Amino acid sequence: MHILVIGAAGMVGRKLTQRLVSEGALHGKPVDALTLVDVIEPEKPAGFAGKVTTLASDFSLPGEAEKLIATRPDVIFHLAAIVSGEAELDFDKGYRINLDGTRYLFDAIRLENQKDGYFPRVVFTSSIAVVGAPLPYPIPDDFHLTPLTSYGTQKAMSELLLADYSRRGFFDGIGIRLPTVCIRPGKPNKAASGFFSGILREPLVGQEAVLPVSEDVRHWHTSPRSAVGFLIHGAGLDLSKLGWRRSLSMPGVSATVGEQIEALRRVAGEDAVKLIRRQPDEMIMKMVAGWAPGFEAKRATELGFTSEKNFDQIIQVHIEDELGGKL
Repeated sequence: MHILVIGAAGMVGRKLTQRLVSEGALHGKPVDALTLVDVIEPEKPAGFAGKVTTLASDFSLPGEAEKLIATRPDVIFHLAAIVSGEAELDFDKGYRINLDGTRYLFDAIRLENQKDGYFPRVVFTSSIAVVGAPLPYPIPDDFHLTPLTSYGTQKAMSELLLADYSRRGFFDGIGIRLPTVCIRPGKPNKAASGFFSGILREPLVGQEAVLPVSEDVRHWHTSPRSAVGFLIHGAGLDLSKLGWRRSLSMPGVSATVGEQIEALRRVAGEDAVKLIRRQPDEMIMKMVAGWAPGFEAKRATELGFTSEKNFDQIIQVHIEDELGGKL
C-alpha cells in the first residue's frame, strides 16, 4: 500500500507518520511506500522498511497536485492548511491554501480517475469551525454550517467539494472534523486556539503561560493521539455507511477554560496553576465567542471513533507522549 500524507511536517502529520511507521500496516494491509509532503520538506522517519519519498511542495501552485497524484497513492491524508488565526489575518493566503489547494488536489485525482478508474481513499481534515454562533449545546450532527471565520468557511466549502467528488465517483472521501487538538506539543503556532494548549503545556514544564480569554469560555477538545486515531479509523471505514454526508464531527471533551485549569491543578498542583497569567485579548475573545462548545458526535461514535472522556486524561496523554511519562 502506498500512502500520501500532505501536510506531513505539521504536528498531526508527524504523529500520523510515526504511527504508520510503527505499525507498518493500515487496517491489515502492509504499507510499503510513504510519500510525505509539506511546504518544508518533512524528515524521513526512522525504522521504516519500505520506500519513503519526502518532498517540499506547495500544492496550491498550479501543477504541483498533479505531480503528487501521478504516483497513484492508495490512501491520501490531506492535512495541509493555513490555521485559523493566520487565515483570518491573511485573506488571500487562507483561500489559496485552504480552498484552492484542496480543489487542485481533488481535480488532480479526478483527472487520473477519468483516465483508467483510479479510485483512492481521501481522508480530509476538516474542522469544527464549520459551525458558528448562535450554537446549541451539545451541537447535533445535522446542525447547519454557518462558519464565522474565513478558516471555517474554507473548510466548509472543501467539505462540499469532498462530498460532490465522492458522489461523482472520482474518489472515496471522508471529512474528519477535528476538535481543537490539545495539548499541542512544541512551540505555539498562529492558531487562535493556541492558548488552550499553552495554558497547560507551559506550566507543566515550569514556564509561564498567557490566558487571553475568561475562564467561562467552553470549547471542544481532543488529544493529538486521538486526532491521529480518527484519521487512521477513517482510512479503513466502510464509507457506504455515511451515505453522501461525508463529513463527521468527531467525539471529544467539552470543557471550560476554568475546568482545564482545575484539571491542571489536580494533575500538576497549585504551583503549575500559578504560572498562568491573565492578559485579555479582544481579537481572540471576539473569535472564540462563536466557537463550538461541544458536539453530540453520535454518528462518529456509532461508527467507532473514540476520544478521551475528561481533561485529566488529555493532560495525562501529553505527559506520556511528550514528557516521558512524568512531570
